[in-house]
Amino acid sequence: MKLIKVESPEKGAEHVFRIIKEELENGRLHVLGLATGSTMIPVYKEWAASDLDFSDVTSFNLDEYVGLSASNPNSYAYFMEQHLFSKKKFKETHIPNGAAPDLDKECADYEALLLKHPLDIQLLGTGENGHIAFNEPGTPFDSVTHVAQLTESTLGVNSQYFENDEKIPETAISMGITSILRSKKLILLAFGEKKRAAIEKLLEGNVSTEWTITALLEHDDVIVITDLDV
Repeated sequence: MKLIKVESPEKGAEHVFRIIKEELENGRLHVLGLATGSTMIPVYKEWAASDLDFSDVTSFNLDEYVGLSASNPNSYAYFMEQHLFSKKKFKETHIPNGAAPDLDKECADYEALLLKHPLDIQLLGTGENGHIAFNEPGTPFDSVTHVAQLTESTLGVNSQYFENDEKIPETAISMGITSILRSKKLILLAFGEKKRAAIEKLLEGNVSTEWTITALLEHDDVIVITDLDV
């Protein structure tokens, strides 16, 4: 695991940009795993303002709220369109369909696509409780794409992003731990004191399903970018 200390989320975004640029130029980036949330906004802003060419890259997002259509401003599909997809052309983009009539089939189909298109790089954030994607504490490490029940902690944190007083869904489709760890390279970004506990648990070096972020210890190519002194 490589730890990179930066001064700010913007400086972190610059590091991610350099990694992505190098991988693209060397022909090593064909399938890219994307994440959402405020942590990723500086990253996508940097990409949108650049000459990076994603036209031969297929993307997969980590997760999506159950019950929200892609046109809903609170959906992750909408977030991705606003911050990246409307600005950069990709070969293909994939996001779980939270409005699918058969969620079990949607999860199975998404996992099958991931197996067909192995991830070269997966971007990750982490929750205050150490979740990656929506793999909440207690999620088995052998999990694949599934419907996740969100914890009260996650619901409380994420509800601030919901517009028009819409109630945050209590479930989401999420890549599983196994789905994520199959990526050749993982890049985790974590900024601010609220993420300290999660990063400290990761750096302690003990693997535990109570802190799903520690699953990254089982991967051999992980970059952690943070502004925390740890």
